[in-house]
Amino acid sequence: MDSKDKRKLSERDICSKYITPALIRAGWDLQTQIREELSFTAGLVIVRGRLHTRGEKRRADYVLFHQANQPIAR
Repeated sequence: MDSKDKRKLSERDICSKYITPALIRAGWDLQTQIREELSFTAGLVIVRGRLHTRGEKRRADYVLFHQANQPIAR
């Protein structure tokens, strides 16, 4: 597929067709070590005087785990 065709793909399509297969070829296990579209924080707590709110959640396209509950890359 040439670069013009790749520009027509969505971000999700790029992940599915290129990134996930590359991670699997590199030795990562899809079932136990790769999580996609993962929220990894509830959002920054913003305090102004007596008022507080949360910022936007932080999300990653991929989070890679060395062991269960031990993320090593995002």
